[in-house]
Amino acid sequence: MLTGINRIGDLEWEVPIGYVPNMRVPGRFFLSRTLAETLEEGAVRQLANVATLPGIVKNSLAMPDIHWGYGFPIGGVAAFDMTEGVISPGGVGFDINCGVRLITTPLTEADLAGKKRELIERLFNAVPTGVGAKSTLRVSNKELAGVMVDGARWAVERGLGTEADLVRCEGEGAMPGADPEAVSTKARQRGVPQIGTLGAGNHFLEVQVAKEIVDPEAAKAFGIAEGQVCFMVHCGSRGLGHQVATDHLRTLESALAKYRIHIPDRQLACAPIDSPEGRAYYGGMACAANYAWANRQAIMHETRNVFAQMFGIDYDEMRLIYDVAHNVAKFERHDVDGASMEVCVHRKGATRAFGPGAEGIPREYAAVGQPVIIPGSMGTSSYLLHGTATAMQKTFGSTCHGAGRVLSRSKAKKEVRGKELREHLAGEGILVRAHSDSALAEEAPEVYKPSREVVRVVHEAGLSNTVVRLEPLGVIKG
Repeated sequence: MLTGINRIGDLEWEVPIGYVPNMRVPGRFFLSRTLAETLEEGAVRQLANVATLPGIVKNSLAMPDIHWGYGFPIGGVAAFDMTEGVISPGGVGFDINCGVRLITTPLTEADLAGKKRELIERLFNAVPTGVGAKSTLRVSNKELAGVMVDGARWAVERGLGTEADLVRCEGEGAMPGADPEAVSTKARQRGVPQIGTLGAGNHFLEVQVAKEIVDPEAAKAFGIAEGQVCFMVHCGSRGLGHQVATDHLRTLESALAKYRIHIPDRQLACAPIDSPEGRAYYGGMACAANYAWANRQAIMHETRNVFAQMFGIDYDEMRLIYDVAHNVAKFERHDVDGASMEVCVHRKGATRAFGPGAEGIPREYAAVGQPVIIPGSMGTSSYLLHGTATAMQKTFGSTCHGAGRVLSRSKAKKEVRGKELREHLAGEGILVRAHSDSALAEEAPEVYKPSREVVRVVHEAGLSNTVVRLEPLGVIKG
């Protein structure tokens, strides 16, 4: 472990005020001894830098998938006072509302016998993947405004899903306050052809099987059983979201002097939440977030159609358990030092994990808590968990979002051969389809921290409790 950091629990560590100059609050992160071997000094310094931002409350936080990112560390969480605080694109990321949804089917693994390769091929043909992939959906620039305001509902109203899907999305698949005027022409141009596309990088569409039920009561509430075939969609706001982040970063960098904000890293460019620049960024970010929910809705629709056609099952038999966002800033009410207050919570590579009875989760899940979905990395397990009261107290209702990288994409391509990886996974019964072997190499399981250990940390720290372990059967990689 790095020097200057204090251990305050079995899995909890503190970065004290003074680790870097001008910290307003301590940093806190959650990590096991095993994962500490991968901890980057740069990521800890980023965590401390976040603690210097105006209006930050309680702690600058990071989850066990912490690694170096743009401005904030990936896995970073921070909440800001609505009056004194700021909003920062570095605390959201470029892939706004990169998120994940999990859907059950009435099938078992035996039902896929002899059909798995055909299924993966059909899914690969149905869902456009890769950099610059274009959708078969035709959306005009005028319709795009509806996507950016209505999110998943836009897709459902066009027959790409059901009303029940909306209830099981975080925020019912849309953020309020979206302002299409805050989205540039270039961002719109990038967004028009990409609704219903997976993209590239760590995005995927994965067919899975529920292998181990850890919490039977919660699993029953979520509607998932051992042996059940499921599929998971992981993607975000595509080129539109990236362009929104790029555009507003320039504006916020130039606003620093105007508001006399001093930051230790230009990547933490920010503005007061209620300033013209802050409101414009929030409005554009909400548009991108809503686009991402519509995108995942459209991909889910196409996947349901493939399953229905191949296996003769009804569309409605494929039930969405939940959809969570990873990269977003939201206005929420939380307990801060014994008082309820509205704050702007940035989650950058972190997932909301609201506990039982919390506002904003589906009524059918109220007794258990919000579903939390932690994806693995091709050959490793994914997990369904639920939020907790402890997360509400310690992390503004937040937990990890995935395994967390330990190798950059360039290093991965030097150390891993995509063809060999594909053959190795096939030998384990996991079929992988991608546009190129180099894309597989970038996302090899060894490029990430072990998902099992990351999930163990959040479970034992009480930030989210494990419900089901899922194993991959076939993967479509972006």
